[in-house]
Amino acid sequence: MDLWLEEIKTAKIKKPLPILSFPAIQLVDYSMKDLVTNSVAQGKAIRALLDRVDMPAAIMFMDLSVEAEAFGSPVAITDDDVPVVTDRILVTDEDIDNLKIPKVGDARTQIYIDAVKETKKRVTDRPTIAGVIGPFTLAGRLFDMTEIMIMSMIEPEAVEKALKKITAFLIDYVKALKEAGADGVCIAEPAAGLLSPDLNQEFSVPYNKQIVDAVQDEEFTVMYHNCGNVDPLIEDIVKIGAKVLHFGNETVMDKIIQLIPKDVIVMGNIDAAVEFRHGTPQSIAEVTKDVISKCSAYPNFVLSSGCDIPSQTSFDNIDAFFEAASEFIS
Repeated sequence: MDLWLEEIKTAKIKKPLPILSFPAIQLVDYSMKDLVTNSVAQGKAIRALLDRVDMPAAIMFMDLSVEAEAFGSPVAITDDDVPVVTDRILVTDEDIDNLKIPKVGDARTQIYIDAVKETKKRVTDRPTIAGVIGPFTLAGRLFDMTEIMIMSMIEPEAVEKALKKITAFLIDYVKALKEAGADGVCIAEPAAGLLSPDLNQEFSVPYNKQIVDAVQDEEFTVMYHNCGNVDPLIEDIVKIGAKVLHFGNETVMDKIIQLIPKDVIVMGNIDAAVEFRHGTPQSIAEVTKDVISKCSAYPNFVLSSGCDIPSQTSFDNIDAFFEAASEFIS
């Protein structure tokens, strides 16, 4: 993977790598429920997607309910939309004390581990990047996002107690994804974008760094994703040690990349909702070309979506993005 990252930096023509997986539902005869509960369906869907668009890696489904469900959170799974956590499970101090660390394979985690294996059977010519939720973002699912923001200030010890359990599980889970054949993992930590620099340094950075230190090596790459406001957090985000940083549309890419070491790949940041889902081929082409014009001078920049692209995004828009991106020559 280190060699792959180096090839990306030195490539004359830079292929984009959007967080693109769920729109594959339009290419296969599966419902959303099928895709998030069946590892074979996932593997087939990812293969169908890569037959449709040219990406330098396979990006697995970013289902950010999986880990919360393993901890016991109720999750709504329907035929038409991505699963969602429907209620908090951490309310009292006793709830936190009694929170059990799941075993890898609990709930639907085994499906996602097996989905890596199924994808690797079908995708042999490029890396496969698995996906997990970040520790603070997962804590927000378990506590409720509003509550954890309050507790971070008035009951920090309680939040830290939960984060230690969460991080221990995430390390084991990512190791299992790695053992299954994943070449890297994208850690989605958008909730950290709501934190002040001090709170981010306390409740997100050290726990993400623990994961990176436990799993990243020359054969396995960690991508840290945060689609929030990372501008005031960037110095500490770099300290996490992920070899790839992925940012959303709130970030001005040509400014933030100047603050990041040149050996770190930086990806972003075409708006997944406004442009991919609700834009037009013309509008997304214009925005894509604008980002390219501002960032193409940086060898460590890779064009991407700013976040996970919604499942019902028109392939007219997706195609327009890739066509515009074909002009990215470093």
